[in-house]
Amino acid sequence: MKEINSPKKPLVYYYGIVLLILLLFNFLIAPLLMQHQVQEVDYGTFMRMIEEKNVGEVEIDDAQILFTDKENTVIYKTGAMNDATLTERLYASGAIFEKDIEKTMSPILSFLLTFILPMVIFIGLGQYMSKKMMEQMGGKNSMAFGMGNSNAKVYVQSTQGIHFNDVAGEDEAKESLAEIVDYLHNPKKYTDVGASMPKGLLLVGPPGTGKTMLAKAVAGEANVPFFSISGSEFVEMFVGMGTSKVRDLFRQAKEKAPCIVFIDEIDAIGQKRNSGHMGGNDEREQTLNQLLTEMDGFEGNNGVIILAATNRPESLDPALTRPGRFDRRVPVELPDLQGREAILKVHAKKIKISPDADFHAIARMASGASGAELANIINEAALRAVRNGRTVVNQSDLEESVEIVIAGYQKKNAVLSDKEKMVVAYHEIGHALVAAKQSHSAPVQKITIIPRTSRALGYTMQVEEGDKYLMTKQEIENKIATLTGGRAAEEIACEEITTGASNDIEQATKLARAMITRYGMSEEFDMVAMETVTNEYLGGDTSLACSADTQKEIDRKVVELVKRQHEKAKQLLRENHKKLDELAHFLYEKETITGEEFMAILEHTGGESV
Repeated sequence: MKEINSPKKPLVYYYGIVLLILLLFNFLIAPLLMQHQVQEVDYGTFMRMIEEKNVGEVEIDDAQILFTDKENTVIYKTGAMNDATLTERLYASGAIFEKDIEKTMSPILSFLLTFILPMVIFIGLGQYMSKKMMEQMGGKNSMAFGMGNSNAKVYVQSTQGIHFNDVAGEDEAKESLAEIVDYLHNPKKYTDVGASMPKGLLLVGPPGTGKTMLAKAVAGEANVPFFSISGSEFVEMFVGMGTSKVRDLFRQAKEKAPCIVFIDEIDAIGQKRNSGHMGGNDEREQTLNQLLTEMDGFEGNNGVIILAATNRPESLDPALTRPGRFDRRVPVELPDLQGREAILKVHAKKIKISPDADFHAIARMASGASGAELANIINEAALRAVRNGRTVVNQSDLEESVEIVIAGYQKKNAVLSDKEKMVVAYHEIGHALVAAKQSHSAPVQKITIIPRTSRALGYTMQVEEGDKYLMTKQEIENKIATLTGGRAAEEIACEEITTGASNDIEQATKLARAMITRYGMSEEFDMVAMETVTNEYLGGDTSLACSADTQKEIDRKVVELVKRQHEKAKQLLRENHKKLDELAHFLYEKETITGEEFMAILEHTGGESV
């Protein structure tokens, strides 16, 4: 989509235009207009006027002769001839010899050029400047200082517009939005049946999933004007500005119908009203009320579709999300394995990539990544290829870019001591070994002890064969055991513990608490929810909904569960102590090993899974 901008120019810009026009008039146009019309005659007429003594002033050049009549009212021009007695005859006729004949003009024309024309120019420029200044200030009906304008960005279709083909991995959302496109193309098909299209569609989902791109794709497919504005742009420090902007936005939309209006981050103005309690925002609520009024004022089937996007649908006012306003909610979730692969292929079209690149493997490695993160993975791979002096992106670039997005860049200046390096090696092998010795655990893809900019001194990458939508109790417990495997390896091999397990502890505790409070995986609490999730798409913050005594019991259960899995991990590592030492020393020497190398060493002696 191509944005149409209406830039606001400073006042000095228009003064400059006036000055330029005046200079051009004085130096170019005025001399041309002031120039008297010269009549061209033959030499015979000139000779006759000399004989009649009707020559007033005369100017003789090598190529031409300029002369006037006796009254100096008309200027004549004729060609010069070889006439030896010309000067004597002119003198005898009473002619006056001039070096430069003054070219005068009529008083009426002089009045028009020197007085009337400048006035017309100044009045015209004044009207133009006044109009432009009024537009900058939001029009005749807006408030001062230009704060009544909606400032919505207007897009039109271009040759490089965004279409549904440019948006991958959101097939369900595209299917829902394709109906809107069809309505904008063929409204009669729906009106004949008596059906009416939804006034508004609400796109909900985590950040980076492509909500804004989907909205632009709808406009691109429908080939209609597209108004884009952020919810925060309605919020002003002066009272009444938000409502004025809402009115201006919908006025423009009605004028350009059929069209699409897209309000990004609508939760900035659409939050639930608080019934006048302390902490309210009257200006925001007035803006919301105006938005509700404008949506109610839309006549049915007028060709104006409202799209909005938010990461916090639970915070929106129920009056905004009811049928008749935002009739349809379109989830735009994180892509699955197939969706991630499709997104990678779409973005890979923009770069030079090796034909043997395995996007399926990269999609598996990037589990849980959003569309924006996948686009960043492709870009990071291209940048890495450039840094390495290559013109084509290969598989290693893509794999490394996944690690960059997940764990950050390699810290080339971070130098660990031999002791610290060995501790990190045991820590990471502890994770991998516990995972490998348990059933229902994701296979190990890569192990490294190279420090990263995310403050990780190393990491173990596990990659599932496919997407998992459900996790059993055993799988979660195994995952907790794997998280504790790093600390367990430090206790067994190094006989001391370090701060390197801080992130593991946080994740293990979070999983254990979720098992008890949200997943109903404890015998004591059964299927009673002790915790609620807020901001599902923005990190999933939780809040306890139970008494202090129950909370105390939950804490005891969480500690008990994590300790049990920690002991399980230590037992597995004690049973495979030799293999732990062998793998840790191998990783210490290599710094980075693949899952195949890890399993080759591990399966050399075998070992039973639990």
